[in-house]
Amino acid sequence: MISVSRPSAGRGAASRGKPPHMKKTLTRSWSSTSEFPVMRGLEWLYDGSEIPDHHGRADRAIRFLRLLKHSKSRLPGQQLQIDPWQERIIRKIYGPSDEFGNRLIRQVYLQVGKGSRKTSLSAILAVLHVVGPERVNRGQSFVVAHAMENAKETYNELEDIVTTTPALNAAMRVKKSRLQIAHPKSKSGFTVISSDSDRSQSISPNFMIIDELWAHKKTATFQSAKGALAKVSGSLMVIATTAGRGREGPDFAEYQYASQVRDGEIEDPTFLPIIFEAEEDDVIDDPAVWHKVMPGLRHGYPDLPMIRKAADQAHFRPAERAFFEQFYLGRRQDNSLTPFIPSHVLDLGRQPINLDEFRGEPCWIGLDCSSTRDLTGLVAAFRRGDEYHCKAWAFCPGEGISERGERDRVAYPYWAEQGWLIPAGRSAIDYSVVLAKIRELIAVFEVREVACDIKFAQPIVGPLIEDGVDVVSLPQGWVTQSPALNILEKAAYDRLLKWDSPVLAWCLDNVAIQQVDSSGNRLMHKGKSRDRIDLASALWMAVSRAAASESEHWLSDPDLDVSKFFADLRS
Repeated sequence: MISVSRPSAGRGAASRGKPPHMKKTLTRSWSSTSEFPVMRGLEWLYDGSEIPDHHGRADRAIRFLRLLKHSKSRLPGQQLQIDPWQERIIRKIYGPSDEFGNRLIRQVYLQVGKGSRKTSLSAILAVLHVVGPERVNRGQSFVVAHAMENAKETYNELEDIVTTTPALNAAMRVKKSRLQIAHPKSKSGFTVISSDSDRSQSISPNFMIIDELWAHKKTATFQSAKGALAKVSGSLMVIATTAGRGREGPDFAEYQYASQVRDGEIEDPTFLPIIFEAEEDDVIDDPAVWHKVMPGLRHGYPDLPMIRKAADQAHFRPAERAFFEQFYLGRRQDNSLTPFIPSHVLDLGRQPINLDEFRGEPCWIGLDCSSTRDLTGLVAAFRRGDEYHCKAWAFCPGEGISERGERDRVAYPYWAEQGWLIPAGRSAIDYSVVLAKIRELIAVFEVREVACDIKFAQPIVGPLIEDGVDVVSLPQGWVTQSPALNILEKAAYDRLLKWDSPVLAWCLDNVAIQQVDSSGNRLMHKGKSRDRIDLASALWMAVSRAAASESEHWLSDPDLDVSKFFADLRS
């Protein structure tokens, strides 16, 4: 029987110091490190620096894992292969602890490309909690995947370790038909859960793996699973995923938080971000970039010739390029394969828009009216010099707002709480709520125009005209839209487009662009997506009308002497 003593959780553990062999182990590196570029924020993974192991938990974990076997291992005696980058991650998770011996890390976000053996690493971590030195009596470990077939992959890896290691095979009970592995003596176990089920609401996990979070469709299910960890003291959640797409899935918030912790914007010593992603200036066919974002390449996985072939194909096929960037290079993709404004460009202008700072200033409003059951978009644009400061609101029926969020895979209830999404009416949009919002803006700002496609906005346009508001008709055809898209695109790339609404960002991510002729004229549309673009439409209308105001300012200047622009015909 394999036995590794577990650390005491009491105060006395702090006084024992480091095991005598720890210093040598923690400073270990490998000679080829300098040959490869290092991922930003992951210098610790390769530099051989000392990782604190205050109570020897990490060292016990590694010594335990070195005793295990795997049927596919090429090492002598089928010893479980743990590569240096994986060992450093294990030490980073289990080494740091408080004065009472409690592990500091409570959540890990691991984003790495296909073929990098993140499933194997997940199984290695799971075995520590089911039967290894992190095991607790009656402890429960789970893997939650978006589909049962995916969850089976982690289960199969763990089962292989158990059945190939004689001591574990004798001590464990494998229930393959139920996808469960149990340790009868401690009554601890490992179970597979699909995110399609509601079981995550009733579990009390000590350890949980969230597999491929980018593919999970139900935000509520993920939140339930995450909330279940709070039931158990000292629990650990590991998100092991490839890069995602868009902003609406549950993975985006986790990725965003992990990025902020990595970049030092948020200080959270309990959160470990491990993000392998190509940076903006990295080119897709550079082997140095491949080695930077795929830590297993230096150890022979994934297959280098296959990566080279995939990169070659990505040059000529847009869909292949998006796939390669997302699943191998770790670049988060927009919802559209051919986005109008890529999210990394759009994010350059994200900043809080405080309307109190614009009180009394000129304002241009864009309005995109939908059918009564979809979103209606409203954008107020303020121009300061060359900058466009845009505040956006979306409106939708209030009935079944949570179900609408699940359908569109976005956080409708949260957006409504924050005021970015306004429930208007019950089963259909009540346009009087939209009209009231526009009148509210008119009362506070110098609204120059309300721009919209009039044929879709009659319930709002009529009352506004009666109020004496200047309403401008902007049909959705390319004649009006293409020049406006050029203005909006240039503002975004020049960092002149300022905004703060996540609903607006989502709508822009969903936009696809159609080339309508050989002259480069373009139209905004949803492509084959079911997702909404309503606020994106309202945005181009508001910004284009604000931009058109440039020619009106100098003509309305009271000090302007127009006669200076004409020749004196009498001379």
